[in-house]
Amino acid sequence: MARKKIIAGNWKMNMTPSEAVELINTLKPLVATEKADVVFCVPAIDIIPAMEAAKGSNIQIGAENMYFEEKGAYTGEISPAMLTDVGVKYVIIGHSERREYFAETDETVNKKVLKAFEHGITPIVCCGETLTQREQGVTIDFIRQQIKIAFLNVTADQAKTAVIAYEPIWAIGTGKTATSDQAQEVCSAIRACIREIYDEATAEAIRIQYGGSVNASTAAELFAKPDIDGGLVGGAALKPDFGKIVNY
Repeated sequence: MARKKIIAGNWKMNMTPSEAVELINTLKPLVATEKADVVFCVPAIDIIPAMEAAKGSNIQIGAENMYFEEKGAYTGEISPAMLTDVGVKYVIIGHSERREYFAETDETVNKKVLKAFEHGITPIVCCGETLTQREQGVTIDFIRQQIKIAFLNVTADQAKTAVIAYEPIWAIGTGKTATSDQAQEVCSAIRACIREIYDEATAEAIRIQYGGSVNASTAAELFAKPDIDGGLVGGAALKPDFGKIVNY
């Protein structure tokens, strides 16, 4: 069975609630398609107005992060139940910016992944190497380690529904894009890693995105690759161009 493409926008720390509504109203007609899943992962404060604005469209609203506890004394954090209560179905976990600026580790990523599945939320699990790691030739080793720890104690049935986003850190927001062959090589290695952990059926079912300066001109070539099932899009997700990426 062919995997359905998934194009997700990661808004990062952009868009006030009123700007979010305006952007969604602009993008709604531009991203209307049944051929791909379209997800906007937005700042927590934007989730409810974004949900309202997206009603009746094919746009699904996701979160950019969540905590791995049910509730409690974790000032400033968002729990999985808070997300499911408003209908959130996707959450980005372990983005390189979360790892770099907010001290997230492979272990905390794993805890969040397990908690997301427990609540029926699909995790978009991020992995990716730095420029130094790529130059040292350890890209695949490093990413296999990230994947193996992220999926620790995740069942095959859960893993089949997960999304993995491969984002080379050196290509995020830099305007540098991995070539489609470089992106395919790593996404293929990620699928092989999932095959090792689980089995062929799980590896064939899981969806793997490429992220890192994806734009309207690079999308078609990237998404044509056999192991790239869509994109996690940063800056371009905040512009009408996102419609072109979705309809590549």
